[in-house]
This record gives sequence, structure tokens and C-alpha cells, in this order.
Amino acid sequence: MRIQLNQATKRWLVIGAACALAAAYVALAGAQFAAAFLGTRPDLASLRRAVWLEPGNAEYRFRVGRYLRLVDRDEQAAASSYRAAVSLNPHEARYWFDLAATYELLGNADGRKDALTHAIGADPTTPEAAWQAANFYIVQGDTARAMQELRVVLANDPYLPAVALPLCWRIEPDIDALLQDVIPPMASVYSPFIEYLVAHKEMAAANKVWGRLAALHEPVERRYIFAYVRSLLLDKEVDQAKMVWRQAATLSDLSAYEPTSSNLVVNGSFSLDILNGGFDWFYDRSPQVGLLLDPTQAHLGSRSLLISFDAQTINDAGIRQVVPVEPNTGYEFSSYYRAQDIEGAGGLRFAVQDVFDGTTFFASDDLEDVDFWKQITGDFITGPQTKLLVIHVQRVPPGPIKGKLWIDGVQLAPKTVQKTAPQKPPAPPAPASPAPSQPAQG
Repeated sequence: MRIQLNQATKRWLVIGAACALAAAYVALAGAQFAAAFLGTRPDLASLRRAVWLEPGNAEYRFRVGRYLRLVDRDEQAAASSYRAAVSLNPHEARYWFDLAATYELLGNADGRKDALTHAIGADPTTPEAAWQAANFYIVQGDTARAMQELRVVLANDPYLPAVALPLCWRIEPDIDALLQDVIPPMASVYSPFIEYLVAHKEMAAANKVWGRLAALHEPVERRYIFAYVRSLLLDKEVDQAKMVWRQAATLSDLSAYEPTSSNLVVNGSFSLDILNGGFDWFYDRSPQVGLLLDPTQAHLGSRSLLISFDAQTINDAGIRQVVPVEPNTGYEFSSYYRAQDIEGAGGLRFAVQDVFDGTTFFASDDLEDVDFWKQITGDFITGPQTKLLVIHVQRVPPGPIKGKLWIDGVQLAPKTVQKTAPQKPPAPPAPASPAPSQPAQG
């Protein structure tokens, strides 16, 4: 028998169904809102209430497990909660990692291994997951698996190499094996690895890494070049330092700072910014000596180096450059200078010395006051072991000094090479005199 419903009844049925659906939705949304609020509370009762409100939410199960493990120290209960979390969401690596850590506390080696395998499978390329996996394997003594995960870390995280590379070296201090199997061929990894190796006096290993880095033909930050070259020179590896500087011309945009056959001094006219590294000029900051690039005074280019003295006791002006040379070879040194109001017993002079044994090959006459650009020159022959010279301005004898010294056009060339002095460009219209600039630019 068919029951006919009138329009009013149908309308009330539709309204009732809609109200029931709305009430259900409001209740569900309310439960989710309450669970979200309770899930952020730092007490176990609130976390368990969140699980009760949303039993299908794996995150709340995970938070209960973490509370039980870290606060209550109840590993058995924590493991149960973690297992519930991974059963609801097996694709979250951190759930598996915490379960593995809990199994480790419980002494469940098989469960820990299985959880760790699932963690890596859930997130095989994320560096955070790989880092945790590597540390788990290290504790377990499985260094081969640890190295696999550390390679993932190095290849995918720009910040972790600083801590991952020392760990790799401590586990396996074999540079050939590391370069073959662990260290990815990336400039962002090779560069800090060289920095770490030279800091720990592992120069042979650093040289091998540099060979791989140079072969990539990728940009390299200058600070790594400067630190590496400095360490090579301290280790008396002059030939390697020369090669690194030559290769860095393209890798680090340093081609303007290359020596030439007619002048081994880099940036001898001070027309470039002073790098304070590599084979460019080095300088020391001192309240007694001011070093400025002065565009108001120049002999060959657009500016010179102004050294202002107001010192009680110094033996050096604080500006120097190291220059690779050949043993038993004749060289000619020259430079231009101006001096004003120099006061003090003794005086200033240019000196060219062996970096390693201190032998002085050339020392100029005292740089006395002159109001024009005066050239000084000198010839010498290097010793049988000489490979690196330093050019600097000495105070002889050490003592107080005041005044100003400008230098420009510093040159050092083998005597077999005919030097060609740069031609002074035509003087431009005189501009308003700009203030001298600091030497440490760039």
C-alpha cells in the first residue's frame, strides 16, 4: 500500500534531514577544533582526549607516544602509541624514527631495524630523515649504511655539510674512499670539506679535493680560496698555491688579480680593490697606521696607497704582498713613492725578503720627504731555496714615526723579461677632490 505524503510533510522531512546533517557537521567540526586545541597542550590527559575525539588522526597518537617516552619514561606504552600512529599513517618518517628509538630503549633490535627501514623508505631523500638514519646506524656500528645516508644529507642540505663532513672524516679518514663513495661532486660540498681539512692540517687530502673541485668548473666562494692558499703557503706548498690561484681566476672571478710575465706583483698600481687574501695585498689594521686608497694622488693609474703614520713604536707599515719566484734567478724591483712630514729617527724603506728564512734580498734607501713621484729600483738574485718573497715597507730601526707616505707602481720582474712601464694616461679635467677610501673593498 503506497502512502502519499503531502507537501508540508515532505518539506518538514527535508528540513529535518538538513538539520541532522548540519548538526553532524557542527559536531564533527567541533570535535576537530577541540582535538586541535587539546593536541597542543603539554599534558597527557589533553593529548589522550584529542585521540578520543579524533581516533583516526595519527599525529595525536604520535604526540601521546612522545609524551610517554620522554616524560613518563614508559617505553612499552609509548611503543604501542607509536605503532598506532604508523598504522594510521605509514608515510611519516618521524613516526618510524621515534618508534625505532623506543625499540632501542626496549632492547628490541629486530623491531628497531624494521622501524628504521620503514623510516628510510618513507622519506628516502629528505636530509633530515637521512641525518637521523645515519646517526642510528652509527650507534648500531653499521658505518657502511651510515655513510650511504650521509651522502644523502650532503647532496640535499646546504647547511648540514658543516657537521656531516667532520663526521664522515672521523668514521673513515680515507680521502679516496670518501670521494668515491660518500662525498657528492658538488662545489657546495667540496669547498667546506677543503676548509675542514686544511683546518686539521690534512693538506694532502685537501689537495685531492681541490682537484675534484677545480674539475667541476663551478663558482667557488673567494673565502675558501683565500683560506686554502694561505694554508698552502704556511705549509710551504708554493707550487700548489700558484696553481690554485691560477685556477681560481675563472672559478672565483679573480682574473684581474693574476700576475703577468712583466710584473709579478698583483695590483701594483692599487687600481683594484684590495682583497686581503690570496696573492693580492694583505694589510693589518692598527690605530697607529692608517691605510687608504687615495684617488687624489696617483702616478700611473687612478689612485695610490696612502699610509699615514702616528705611531709610538712600529717596525712595519702593515701592508705586504707575497710573490712566488724561482730559485737562483735575477729579479728587478721598482716602485714610486711620495712622502710628506716624515718625522722620527731612522726611516721607512722598501724591503724584499724570503718569507721562510727571512733573508733580505733588497732594501731601499730611506724614503725621505719628496713632493714628487720618485722612483726607486734595485736588482737581486734569489737564493738556491727561495720560492716565496714578501714585499713590504719597514721602519728601520723600529721606533716612533709620524707623517704620510704614498706608494704606486710597485713592480717585480725577472731580469730576463723587459719591463714595460705603463704609460700615464692623459690627465682628465680636475674634479672636486673626493675623500680617500678604505683599502678593504670588494
